[in-house]
Amino acid sequence: MDIQQFRYGADNLGYLVYSKKFSIAIDPGASEDMVKFAKAKNIPIDIVTNTHTHADHTQGNNALLKKTNARFIDCTSLSHGQILDLKDGTGIEVMLTPGHTMDSLCFRGAGFVVTGDTLFNATVGNCFSGDLESFLNSLKLLMTLPGDTLVYAGHDYVLEAVKYAGIIEPDNPDLSGYASSYNPDHVVSRLSEELKVNPYLRFDTLSMIERLKEKNLPKETQLQRFSSVMEVF
Repeated sequence: MDIQQFRYGADNLGYLVYSKKFSIAIDPGASEDMVKFAKAKNIPIDIVTNTHTHADHTQGNNALLKKTNARFIDCTSLSHGQILDLKDGTGIEVMLTPGHTMDSLCFRGAGFVVTGDTLFNATVGNCFSGDLESFLNSLKLLMTLPGDTLVYAGHDYVLEAVKYAGIIEPDNPDLSGYASSYNPDHVVSRLSEELKVNPYLRFDTLSMIERLKEKNLPKETQLQRFSSVMEVF
């Protein structure tokens, strides 16, 4: 199993997860580039699906379906723990992660996770659902993955996110190294790195709790701390 990242629009990122004989397109805004890549690899595109139903993630669905014999799987029909088979003994696991939207989900593969607008590199998505508790639980679920898991997000907001993380935690020593490793041609980070720099995952760290104390923000529970970071910073 492997994964290829495709940039489209101003900062959107889509993915092709593939084996030697099968592939799954996720958020296929770059439909033409995906087709060219699949032809070069001599593999069909078999499934088209999405991380959630926002238009910037679904806009390439019809174009890719017209260019291929792929079948469409509505992401809202997927269930937690469901496996999308890659026909070589491997597959990607569906993780329901409501928060950004209530239909948001992630796809976990061998050593990576495609996170859509739930978890970005160095930040997280807006909570358009209004359900911060569900969003917190979704992020906590992702945080249980192995530290070397590669995080492939739905947008490239890295440079802006690192600057903002520096405002939230100005004394965080890991931010400069994280920023220096940024590659716009391959936007990715390890979960272990996110836990060090992403302020929206650091609601239990002593430095973040002290920061909230300085700002006189609610901090007694995980949900209070997460909500304080999300709503104030």
